[in-house]
Amino acid sequence: MSETVGLSPTSAAEGAATTLVAQSSGADWLARYSSSLMGVFGTPQRVLVRGAGCLVWDADGKEYLDLLGGIAVNALGHAHPFVTSVISSQLATLGHVSNFFTSPTQIALAEKLLSISNAPAGSKVFFANSGTEANEAAFKLARRNNADGKRTKIIALEGAFHGRTMGALALTAKEAYRAPFAPLPGGVVHIPFNDIEALRAAVDDSTAAVFLEPIQGEAGVRPLSAEYLQAAREATSAAGALLILDEVQTGIGRTGKWLASEDAGIVPDAVTLAKGLGGGFPVGALVTFGSTTSALLAAGQHGTTFGGNPVATAAALATLHAIESQGVLRNVLAVGAHLRDGLAAIDAVTEVRGEGLLIGFDLDADVAPAMVTAALDAGFIINSPGPRTIRLAPPLILTIEQADRFLTALPALISTAKATTSKDNK
Repeated sequence: MSETVGLSPTSAAEGAATTLVAQSSGADWLARYSSSLMGVFGTPQRVLVRGAGCLVWDADGKEYLDLLGGIAVNALGHAHPFVTSVISSQLATLGHVSNFFTSPTQIALAEKLLSISNAPAGSKVFFANSGTEANEAAFKLARRNNADGKRTKIIALEGAFHGRTMGALALTAKEAYRAPFAPLPGGVVHIPFNDIEALRAAVDDSTAAVFLEPIQGEAGVRPLSAEYLQAAREATSAAGALLILDEVQTGIGRTGKWLASEDAGIVPDAVTLAKGLGGGFPVGALVTFGSTTSALLAAGQHGTTFGGNPVATAAALATLHAIESQGVLRNVLAVGAHLRDGLAAIDAVTEVRGEGLLIGFDLDADVAPAMVTAALDAGFIINSPGPRTIRLAPPLILTIEQADRFLTALPALISTAKATTSKDNK
């Protein structure tokens, strides 16, 4: 007989999870992982079992300050009480309906996204399950901007990362990601990053769309200038091409604004969102601006089974409400500035980039991968998108005290990484 007989479903689930964790160490779980999951992610760094706010714990009970936030996903940290209660309530009420139907949460979330993005009349939303799916929808939107049959070119930037499904991968610049899956969907060209003259030379009457990340995350947190974004809007408007902004990583408060592109003062044709939108629950969105762009994808030309389901949209609504009602955007600006200033004051840090709580910093030696390991051992979760570059994308609720905890530890972490790398190279 089950030990959970007589318990509520919640208690039963918690009991099962506790029993699972108690039965195995991190090493045991990793051994089971290697025999049951595909190796596309390599070997996981740790087995995480619990989180609260900006902290997580692994299967062996070790605590970590999460400065990566699931790669900019956990906007409100882990197990945010309001978001989890809304998800639980919605799942107990209506979990999923096909897209033959809609739900109040789907409609309300679409209206909210149009509002916070300052979208003009006639703008619309398509819901997906992730950032790469949102960019797939945007890729198809670009293909539809071809009434005369001549607009076959789509422009993206060197260093771009837009996802790993086939259309999004065609937009992604990194050859190591692309080469194993060639031939990719055609017509995509990559031009130099932040080079206005190269942009103007590339955009012509054969261009269907230009895809831009306001800040390239995977390339090491590299911001495009406001002048570049403005030039992109001017060039695409003149040529009849779409300007599509990938704000999957930069949107939903990550930079202290709803959209990182706000300060450029432009109106794009479309924006893609995901990551922080659901506060940890999978949800993505394509927002199309204006009635002309919004009419490009007609009934039957795109779809998804799970996109916009009641639970995902309820999670996103709860996340947006908490960000607004709890002063999170102000916190992002304050803590982000404090963290960047602190990083810039450390001798081994050669450059600090980013906005809000999307931060990249470069070191004076090729020790970033070793530093990720040293940080984990010391109880910090960070990321190295390059040999000298560290990326931080913590929960938007990170405190000054937590930022200082990392800044205080950082010089020693760099020294450890340098010593480890020197030893390994002998």
